[in-house]
Amino acid sequence: MAENKSYNILIACTGSVATIKLSLLTESLLLNNKIAQIRIIVTNHAKHFYNPEDIPKNVEVYCDEDEWKTWNKRGDPVLHIELAKWADMLVIAPLDANTLAKIANGLCDNLLTCVVRAWDIKKPLIFCPAMNTKMWDHPITSQHISILESWGYTLVPCIAKTLMCGDTGIGAMAEVQTITQRVLDKLKSL
Repeated sequence: MAENKSYNILIACTGSVATIKLSLLTESLLLNNKIAQIRIIVTNHAKHFYNPEDIPKNVEVYCDEDEWKTWNKRGDPVLHIELAKWADMLVIAPLDANTLAKIANGLCDNLLTCVVRAWDIKKPLIFCPAMNTKMWDHPITSQHISILESWGYTLVPCIAKTLMCGDTGIGAMAEVQTITQRVLDKLKSL
C-alpha cells in the first residue's frame, strides 16, 4: 500500500444469510486497515439479514431507495456513478446466486448491479459467493463465475460446512478473516 494513501472500500451485501457477517467484515477491515474509508450497499433482500445498529456510525449504508433521493433533475449526482467513482475497491460479500446471475448477464436493476455495471474494471472487485450447495453445484454457477473472473474480478471461493438450511456441503461464504486478508493483499497492489 502506498504510504499515507487513503483507500475507499465499498462493501456490498446481497440476499444471503451470510449478510449476518456484515458488521464483522466491516469491523475487521477497519481494524486491519485504519486508513480505509468504508461505505456499504445492501440490496433489499440483504436488509433482512443484518441489524443497522451493528454497523459503525461513521460508515454510510446505501440501499436502492437512496439511488432516487439524490437525483431530481439533469446535472444532479447519480448515486451508482458517484459510488463507483469514489471506491478504490468493491467487495461483494456475500454474492448470492441471483445477483451473480444478474452481474454475469449485465443486468442492472438495483443500486448494487448498477454500481457493478459502471465499475472501472481496472480497479479491483472481489466477490465472495454464498448459496445453497445445490445452487453452487448447478453448472450455470461455474459459468457465471468464469465470466466475472474473465473481467479481472477476484473470486474468494465458498467453503464447505453445515449451511443455515441444515444441508452440509460447499456454498458458505468464506470466513471474514479470509476475505479481509484478500482485501489487504489487493490493496498492496494499488
